[in-house]
Amino acid sequence: MSKPDIIPNTTASGIALDPRTLERVIPESRRPDGTVRKEKKIRPGFTPQEDVRRFRGTRQAQMDVTALPKGHIIGWTPPPSSTQAKSTAGMSKSAKKNEKRKEKRKDKKDETVEKVKDNWEDDDEEDETAAPAVGQKATNQPKAGNGKTDAAAEDLADKLQKLDVR
Repeated sequence: MSKPDIIPNTTASGIALDPRTLERVIPESRRPDGTVRKEKKIRPGFTPQEDVRRFRGTRQAQMDVTALPKGHIIGWTPPPSSTQAKSTAGMSKSAKKNEKRKEKRKDKKDETVEKVKDNWEDDDEEDETAAPAVGQKATNQPKAGNGKTDAAAEDLADKLQKLDVR
């Protein structure tokens, strides 16, 4: 037989199992004024009203065990984590047409998002001859090297200008 817990588990009414005598007791406690309440023994077989469970019939208990989680929809499975290319083989003619329309709307939306300026205060972004602001380097100086790296460097410099913190 295993040893009882040092700190016994208590029920809702405060009844615990005494580790020394293995009797059910309400352990001693301290009142707000500092005095100590005595430990009370509980008769064998007594169950206070706070500890009485609600009656569940066998069918109700079985339904509780087999119940689905709250909010679960029967037959629904989450979408796969990997994104796969959409196949148009099982689609009807109108479904394919609607899919193309959705893609066009999405592309058009992406284009409009790119047109929006990052910083509305910088109206001089298109003007390359404008003098750089205080604390910023001029990016329109000629650079030597590969054309791709020049364009990438200019893009990076433009982004750094936009990130100017004041």
